[in-house]
Amino acid sequence: MWRNTRSGWGLISIALHWLSAVTIVGLFALGWWMVDLGYFHAWYNLAPWWHRSIGMLLLFATLLRLGWRFMQPTPAVQGSRFERLAAHLGHTALYGLLLVVMISGYLISTARGRGISVFDWFEVPALISRLPNQESIAGEIHWYSALALILLAGGHALAAFKHHFLDRHDTLTRMLNPVRSRRS
Repeated sequence: MWRNTRSGWGLISIALHWLSAVTIVGLFALGWWMVDLGYFHAWYNLAPWWHRSIGMLLLFATLLRLGWRFMQPTPAVQGSRFERLAAHLGHTALYGLLLVVMISGYLISTARGRGISVFDWFEVPALISRLPNQESIAGEIHWYSALALILLAGGHALAAFKHHFLDRHDTLTRMLNPVRSRRS
């Protein structure tokens, strides 16, 4: 039940998938909201602190998720050859964009040489800092890659609904229930 099989996702993969999905949407919403905060707004400093802290935890979870994915079998993708190719390319793009968003966010936050405090539990050091225009360039990359990520994630969700409701595949069910997906 914890591990993936060729017929279904295990509980660890499912939990990491949904934790990532909710976190990505939440961070996108928080990021969009916080960029318009005025200097005297109560959340002016607190919102970025939450955004950075959660973003760093998502980076660690994503690295764990990628490691887990490479160690585990991947359930077969359902659909036509085109749909299987699109699924592979889409998942690769989702992971790639996710890493670009998080690395660019890291580069924004460490541009002045300070590490990132993660909920005051620990600090992620500034390994790369003080590059010319680092904060501005990383900020542009962060915004546009986050926008592309949220749009691609929306397409990913629509594809899952299409497979579930129109094609009657168990694609969505396999990502919701590790026990039921193994009975197929």
